[in-house]
Amino acid sequence: MGRGRLRIYLGAAPGVGKTYAMLAEGRRRKGRGTDVVVGFVETHGRPRTEEQLEGLEVVPRKVMEYRDTAFTELDVDAMIARHPQVALVDELAHTNVPGSRNAKRWQDIDEILDAGIDVISTVNIQHLDSVNDVVEAITGVPQRETVPDEVVRRADQVELIDMTPEALRRRMAHGNVYAPEKIDAALGNYFRVGNLTALRELALLWLADKVDDQLDRYRADHGIRGTWEARERVVVALTGGPEGDTLIRRAARIADRSKGADLLAVHVANSDGLTGADPANLVRQRALVESLGGTYHQVVGDDVPTALLDFARGVNATQLVLGASRRGRVAQIFSRGVGVTTTALSGTIDVHLVTHEEVSKGRRARPPGGGLSRRRRVAGFALAAMVLPLLTLVLREAQPDLSLPSDILLFLLAVIGVGMVGGLRPALFAAVAGSLLLNYFFTPPIHEFTIAERDNLLALVVFVAVAVAVSAVVDVNYRRSREAAHARTEAEVLSTLAGGVLRGQSAVHDILDRLRETFALTAVTLLEREPGTAETPGLLSDPERWRIVATAGGPPCATPQAGETEIPISEELVLVMRGRTLRAEDRRVLEAFAAHAAVALRQQRLSAEAEQVRPLAEADRMRTALLNAVSHDLRTPLASAKAAVDSLRSPDVDWSEEDRDELLDTAAESLGRLDRLVANLLDMSRLQAGVLGVSSQRVAVEDVVPRALGDVGKAEARIQIPERLPEVVADPALLERVLANLVGNAVRHNPPDGEPVAVTASAHAEHVEVRVIDRGPGIPPADWDRVFLPFQRLGDRDNGSGVGLGLALSRGLTEAMGGTLTPEETPGGGLTMIVTLPAAGTTTDGEPLADPMILDRVAAWRDGTDPEPGLEARP
Repeated sequence: MGRGRLRIYLGAAPGVGKTYAMLAEGRRRKGRGTDVVVGFVETHGRPRTEEQLEGLEVVPRKVMEYRDTAFTELDVDAMIARHPQVALVDELAHTNVPGSRNAKRWQDIDEILDAGIDVISTVNIQHLDSVNDVVEAITGVPQRETVPDEVVRRADQVELIDMTPEALRRRMAHGNVYAPEKIDAALGNYFRVGNLTALRELALLWLADKVDDQLDRYRADHGIRGTWEARERVVVALTGGPEGDTLIRRAARIADRSKGADLLAVHVANSDGLTGADPANLVRQRALVESLGGTYHQVVGDDVPTALLDFARGVNATQLVLGASRRGRVAQIFSRGVGVTTTALSGTIDVHLVTHEEVSKGRRARPPGGGLSRRRRVAGFALAAMVLPLLTLVLREAQPDLSLPSDILLFLLAVIGVGMVGGLRPALFAAVAGSLLLNYFFTPPIHEFTIAERDNLLALVVFVAVAVAVSAVVDVNYRRSREAAHARTEAEVLSTLAGGVLRGQSAVHDILDRLRETFALTAVTLLEREPGTAETPGLLSDPERWRIVATAGGPPCATPQAGETEIPISEELVLVMRGRTLRAEDRRVLEAFAAHAAVALRQQRLSAEAEQVRPLAEADRMRTALLNAVSHDLRTPLASAKAAVDSLRSPDVDWSEEDRDELLDTAAESLGRLDRLVANLLDMSRLQAGVLGVSSQRVAVEDVVPRALGDVGKAEARIQIPERLPEVVADPALLERVLANLVGNAVRHNPPDGEPVAVTASAHAEHVEVRVIDRGPGIPPADWDRVFLPFQRLGDRDNGSGVGLGLALSRGLTEAMGGTLTPEETPGGGLTMIVTLPAAGTTTDGEPLADPMILDRVAAWRDGTDPEPGLEARP
């Protein structure tokens, strides 16, 4: 039995008709004779959806108990036991009630699919993980129920249920989505036209990406190499030359003409690693491509046109942008060039040949990789000057026994030796000198520079040709070996630089320091021209025109002319090096370092700007959260108090004493709630502004706890405080507020029929711990930090839970008194809040502690003069 097939109806927003479409599909399949059952469908009271549910078999839901409330969930076991052909399961992203077998409904559906049952489900775009934060930024409403994108992408079919924003709003206005009392609020908030348009675009783009993935898999499975112009993809080829910026911007404009087109940049690197582009240009151009919303790619290939077209066809590109050739006219006669060859082989891909400023300049000759050193060339000439006369003398003595061919071979051997030592030029000198010596001393007529026989002439010509060829091969091989060694060194340096960037070591100073170490320099300085300074002849030598951005090593260079080497990065930035003059072939690596330094500087400044903006964004987020949180919680006690007072003032009703007292109690309780809410908001604002006044003194915990319980009201708690508990150093009023908030939070979550909330205290060295223990559902350790965020309720939505400031305010007040507030799991279930405060010098009955120096230790610990390591100073 194979795995079942999953079909998902995707919607941009609630109310577009996903559930209706799912039920309609179920009814259609049932009409064809398919065994269809409903596992879970939420109609939300919509009449037309309930009509579609009629006539379909429904598997009974599973009843779950949570916090004394009954909930119904999908019964996976019953569905698998029933084993229909098709199961209809609504709300793929739904979170199951705690205690269920799976945390999410999509995990339940996975089990049903594994049992060989086809499933049809629904999900909205806002529940997908990848766009969840985008949806929250658009609508201002966080979505806590999410489903991984991969779950939806794995579906065999995903169908978009589309509806225009205007049509959806009309459907809502007619009462087909929400109850009448919720319509106005929904239309004015989440269901605004702009929100619905953005959500619709998100849904369309996400589904387009999935369709694109399916198309790529289909083409790969069927070996289709031709391009299918289902979506515009513009590929720009980069050589690493300065014209790349022009090509990228032109390709971006071409891509912008087609809505949703992709921009891809590709560089073809030579497989031998010896010839390639300027890495500094590629780094800069990669940043430009990514800033324009494109992606950068690099492929290896010896045949550039073939490699380009293979890449373009692999990504299903529709257009290819190339730069016009920089090769001269003579070179174009012998080779058509990359652009012409690519155009001839492109097939259905459109090729754009873009002119640029570098065309008229021609291709710059690549600097030679460096032949043999001067020392070796001098040694070659010296060897030729010494060996050839000596060989001539030796052969003159052996003249009767050796023929001319033997003499030529021995001279050839000497020339090859000279070529291996000194390269081409000494070998040419040795070949010419050797041919003259052979002609004068060994070729008839002797002692004359003439040749009587044609065979001797041919032998001498071959001798010179072989000598030149061998010496040229030696020289080229040496050049190649030096180029390979230099390329390997460049690769190692650039690899180290890139590795540092990947590991996050991309600070400007780190890059400059690495450059200094790599080239053994004394100082490396990044200079920036002061804003507003114009290009003048004295600019390079005027220190007032330049500002030192970063430096590494010895004294920095104040101007570009202060160093031996300078690398211009942009019109404003220049990298200056001091210590020694660097070779021309090192410039490529220097430019790569300079480009990385510029990128790191830009990222550093962007981070600094983000840090400056972060407090404003945090304040805005806090303000938005505050308005959202208090919009209901301020109105509720005000409305209750106003209703009670208005009732008491009404002349039409004669209230009894009991009714009057009850109304007064209601008004007093509501105003008390309002007073606590306003006090919490004010204290939180003072905490964040750093102006909360703290009056620390010796406080007995057993005196504060009863007052805190009294502030909570009718809370029942079990108090366990030792008789000889040390006093603590704290502000009595603030400590009472902290304990009242903690006890109130514990009572709210503690089971009503379970053990009461417990408040215990104990002494530990220089600290006293007060524990507030409940037996409620507890909080997962992963959420312990979240509970202390302002306006955080972790899913609570009851009217009496306040604005979610209690725990955040409690931690802030505790830390202001020099203590800590930490959560801990209660053994057997529940949550324990631990308030840790510094102990004072005596117990509550006036007797000294075992350590008489504790009071001094506490004072020293608070003002930061404690000599014991490991203790942090408290403000």
